[in-house]
Amino acid sequence: MKNSHHATHLARHLALLWALLIAYASLHPLSDFREGGGDLLGFLSAPWPRYWTRFDVIANALGYLPLGFLLVPAASPWLRRLPALFVACLLATGLSIGLEVLQHYLPTRVPSNLDVASNALGAAFGALLGARWGGMLGDGGALARWRARRIVRGHTGEFALVLLVLWWLAQIDPDTPLFGLGDLRWVFGLEAPVDFTARRYRAVEIGACICAMVSVGVIGWHSMRARSFWLLGSAFVVALAVKTGSGAVLVPDGGAWLWATPGALAGLAGGAIALRVALWLPSTLRFGAAALALLAGVALVNLAPDNPYPSAVSDAWRAGHFFNFSGLTRLASALWPYFALPYLMALQLRESRGRHAAHDHR
Repeated sequence: MKNSHHATHLARHLALLWALLIAYASLHPLSDFREGGGDLLGFLSAPWPRYWTRFDVIANALGYLPLGFLLVPAASPWLRRLPALFVACLLATGLSIGLEVLQHYLPTRVPSNLDVASNALGAAFGALLGARWGGMLGDGGALARWRARRIVRGHTGEFALVLLVLWWLAQIDPDTPLFGLGDLRWVFGLEAPVDFTARRYRAVEIGACICAMVSVGVIGWHSMRARSFWLLGSAFVVALAVKTGSGAVLVPDGGAWLWATPGALAGLAGGAIALRVALWLPSTLRFGAAALALLAGVALVNLAPDNPYPSAVSDAWRAGHFFNFSGLTRLASALWPYFALPYLMALQLRESRGRHAAHDHR
């Protein structure tokens, strides 16, 4: 029977986003390219790697599981459920093989048939889940109905949801101040411009958190059709849950609450008050305040002194099994404001046109 749930653009956008994130994680760091040489596909028929860990296999499978899930509803407008499942597995496996081939040219990476197998297994399991529950992303599905009620229509609303997912992903990095975004120093190899003191770092924590809550909150507010303080607040609750969960996984003995410093807690309280004031402002001033908060937050994070205390976390996070995921979350955190600012301008233009259209209609 043909699948009656036609995939929305959201499923395709999320699948593309996840594929790009996988590609970055698989090829990070993109430096010191070398000549590949030899048989680029020879690793597929090579013996299994001598050294591997269960963590690697599970992590690879989990990384491809969402891609397999998303590809099924993304393909459903053109294919029945079973062919869509097959195509999802084929595309995900092809992506895995292609990325492993590209690793021939990176000195820090080694192509592995075990990686391909675990990636394909994760994608296949995700595709099975997508065949069963992917309809929630399609027209008439639960998520589609919720999106139609709550989020603005068209590509604007879909981009808002993508931005939200990226913002949540950025919270996994344990080294950044709470909700701190836009740190580009590691991209350009720059050092912190000021020395660390507890007072300076606490001021950055407070300021970065307040700026992020205002900018993210205004973006979220104007991305909703049916505006709700509860829904807006839930986005911040999920972000804190992600931050807490990453600390629990990465840092033993109380690491779940590593983020809950006095500066971060003061920033949360100040950010909630500042966001409420911003939402009271007239629309034009509100957008201006959000843009200034976004730029000020980026400036604060890039001026922040390096915090020496979580260095043990940093060492574990930047090496070993977490190395690629570390680069992925840092990239999401660094680039988020530079995607959010033009989106904020697009929201303002959309609202301005809506007001003018309503005025002309009268």
